[in-house]
Amino acid sequence: MSLVLLLRLGVVLSAIYCLIALTILVARTFSFGRPPRYSKAQGSAAKGIVYAFGQGMLPWEKESAFKHLPTFFAGILYHAGIFAAVFFLITTLLLIRLPDIAILIIRLLAVIGLLSGIGLLAKRFALPYMRFISCIDDYIANILVGLLLLVTILATYYYVLQFAMMAVAITLLLYIPVGKIRHCVFFFYSRILFGAFFGRRGTLPHPSTED
Repeated sequence: MSLVLLLRLGVVLSAIYCLIALTILVARTFSFGRPPRYSKAQGSAAKGIVYAFGQGMLPWEKESAFKHLPTFFAGILYHAGIFAAVFFLITTLLLIRLPDIAILIIRLLAVIGLLSGIGLLAKRFALPYMRFISCIDDYIANILVGLLLLVTILATYYYVLQFAMMAVAITLLLYIPVGKIRHCVFFFYSRILFGAFFGRRGTLPHPSTED
């Protein structure tokens, strides 16, 4: 088996492992059971979920984001670069040849994402209170994702470096279920629970914002 086929197989198997592991982690949360509800619903859980994924995502709706807008927007750009890198990885695995304009957009997003990630990592190093609340996982996650963005950028220029991109992707996929990057699933799961709980209580959407 050639190296390229071995790496492609490695990415696919790693992705399957990652998906199964994340599914198990989510399923295990159901073992805690649901707390009893002693009061009648005052609102709509569905409306709360819509708010959580809509208006509730805006920075002025979250104090922590509103007070740190540069970090908020850097995070958005960081994740945009990650999505672009993942998209390029998938097209590479499927042997899809992208037009030059698509490659240019992916490259631009990955560069901006990489710079944003470096900025966020620098902030974590520079601020004492950030260092205090950080653990080794915070740094490993940032470095692994940054490495994926870097090799993706290089792979858009040099075909041979697609092998390095796939190798990094394998490492990242194996790490996701055991590190903080698993928030890629738990973010959505937790937002659903958050919206449903406070929507049912009638506190989301905020009564003052409803027509």
